[in-house]
Amino acid sequence: MVSSITNGVKISVQTEFQPEYSNPFQAHFVFSYHVRIQNESDFTVKLLRRHWYIYDANGQIREVEGEGVVGQQPTLEPGQSYEYTSGCNLNTSIGKMAGTYQMERVFDGKYFNVIIPDFNLIAPFRMN
Repeated sequence: MVSSITNGVKISVQTEFQPEYSNPFQAHFVFSYHVRIQNESDFTVKLLRRHWYIYDANGQIREVEGEGVVGQQPTLEPGQSYEYTSGCNLNTSIGKMAGTYQMERVFDGKYFNVIIPDFNLIAPFRMN
């Protein structure tokens, strides 16, 4: 698991290879990632947008942007957390993801970005 804190918002990510949805013989590798967003600041914050960079071992980079996460724009009071699981497919057995969440500090409407730490996507058989 990797974690980082930006402006009092902690992001933790854990990944898992999904062999039942993958087909290595057709260069199709599926990974899930579980994200926990913890508001350790003194302010209520709302997650507005996500911006991902997805890298594979062939040097391809995909960019994904959009509102919220898994169809939600959670609002977190100080001390609250929000968790979700999503997925990513790659053409290689190794890759990584990183990005940012755009957040809003509710009391004054100020926007700020929270860093999503780089995390690796590695099929277990590559670890041998």
